[in-house]
Amino acid sequence: MKSETEEKSKVNLQGKQKRFLRGLGHHLEPVVYLGKEGLTDSLAAAAREVFKTRELIKVKVGQNCAVPAEEAAAALAKMTGAAVVQLIGRTILLYLPNNKLKPEQRIVLPKADKNDE
Repeated sequence: MKSETEEKSKVNLQGKQKRFLRGLGHHLEPVVYLGKEGLTDSLAAAAREVFKTRELIKVKVGQNCAVPAEEAAAALAKMTGAAVVQLIGRTILLYLPNNKLKPEQRIVLPKADKNDE
């Protein structure tokens, strides 16, 4: 039996789409904090809970976290089914489309170019 994360489709973002999301995420404050406990199921559950109300979230990796930010970003993305949009220092920007949100709350991504990486 597949877990909830495995059943979600993998989000593939092109360069133009990532640039667009980075622009939207610039003003956001972190809503999930990764501390000394590291990556736990409760942290992933908290991130999934936030994704119920928004599609783009910022995660802050604390200085006392034993997991490097790059590993934390990849693992948290895998645990939630989201895509890593950006990693700057200890701040991770994650995107997960949510069809259950009202149309005015959803993010409309620009079309990807064929030669966009």
